[in-house]
Amino acid sequence: MDEKELVRRSKDGDEEAFEALVNAYKTKVFNMAYSLTRNRDAADDLAQEVFIKAYFALPKFKEKSRFGTWLYRIAANHTKDYLRRIGPLKLVSFEEITAIPAEKDNGILQKEKEQEQEQKRKIVHAALDTLPEKYRIIISFRDMQGMAYAEISRILNISPGTVDSRLHRARKMLRRKVRLYAGSEGGKS
Repeated sequence: MDEKELVRRSKDGDEEAFEALVNAYKTKVFNMAYSLTRNRDAADDLAQEVFIKAYFALPKFKEKSRFGTWLYRIAANHTKDYLRRIGPLKLVSFEEITAIPAEKDNGILQKEKEQEQEQKRKIVHAALDTLPEKYRIIISFRDMQGMAYAEISRILNISPGTVDSRLHRARKMLRRKVRLYAGSEGGKS
């Protein structure tokens, strides 16, 4: 059954059809919420709340855009509202983020590589968390979720040119912040 048919049936009260839509989008909605909150519990709660909102708003869905685009707009707005309610993200000190256990497991190379990868991931996430919300969401949609510019444009209700310029600025700011974090760690990259 195609998505349009699932939406039509969901509007008619078919719970199984709506469940199929939830199953199709739950991972993407969770990932978007997680990429903005960096909190699995909050992202899980937000994803559930987004689907509840979507369920009750479904009769208002005019189907001028794809269901996924409409759902992502709800998810983006709901997550932004949540972030405004909780206030600024709690920033963690660089020392806490980059702390690596001193134990080297008898020099096992694989463990060292895993630790280095985890440290790099933490540095990128810490730098990402310092970006303004409008840049974090653009990077989340494009680089983490792989969405097309046109879809991001529809979700955020901005022009594709604005998506492009924000993405360019966001990546530039992120590179600068990652270099700062990596540089303050003694030149490691």
